[in-house]
Amino acid sequence: MSHRLVNWFKFSSPVNFYPVAGKLIPWFWMLAALFGVAGLYLGFFVAPTDAQQGEGYRIIFIHVPASWMSMFIYIVMATWAGVGMAFNTRLSSMVALALAPTGALMAFLSLWTGALWGKPMWGTWWVWDARLTSELILLFLYLGFMALHAAIDEPRRADRAAAVLALVGVVNVPIIYFSVKWWNTLHQGSTVSLTKAPSMAQTMLWGMLLMALCIWMYSIAAALTRLRAIILEREAHTDWVLHLPEAAA
Repeated sequence: MSHRLVNWFKFSSPVNFYPVAGKLIPWFWMLAALFGVAGLYLGFFVAPTDAQQGEGYRIIFIHVPASWMSMFIYIVMATWAGVGMAFNTRLSSMVALALAPTGALMAFLSLWTGALWGKPMWGTWWVWDARLTSELILLFLYLGFMALHAAIDEPRRADRAAAVLALVGVVNVPIIYFSVKWWNTLHQGSTVSLTKAPSMAQTMLWGMLLMALCIWMYSIAAALTRLRAIILEREAHTDWVLHLPEAAA
């Protein structure tokens, strides 16, 4: 057992993780494409028209998975940032930094698609609804994390400062999730729950789940691709980077 743990822990080193990430990335891109095609086909061409919202409801096949992922990525980002700060592990902080742009993209997609849905349903692009406002704060937290990190020249100091911001911002995630239960908001409640039967047709549910898997695979592929670039930048002075074929080219 201890021998296996040692083998896994060796991948916490940038030099060992870099080639593994390179092998995994194509698989995640391929899975993202497959799940995306299947999910969009089910969501836009197979799922029935909603009785109340008409065809406009189909934006949820992008909106809901992006919203889920924006919150999940933030928790993962803050966790890795905290691990990097607590144990001074270089790769952990690099993972957090690699996740931030994808998390910001998901938060932006959540807000943008929500506005596209809100205009025909609510008659306005934006309201200062509790869930919308807290999701906007999440986008600002992602942008603030990246801006703070970029503003500090020394990488390790930048990692620690950004980690503090990320950890403080975690309190916003449960506010986003429970906002529709805690306050009287325009935003509808969850249509998919772990404790209740889904309040949607089976094809709608499958389309949403496939799109969730698509965005999950995309997020992993994008983060790993960005992480490899960060590793090369941070480790540019080391012998192993200098002897990489791509570095020599």
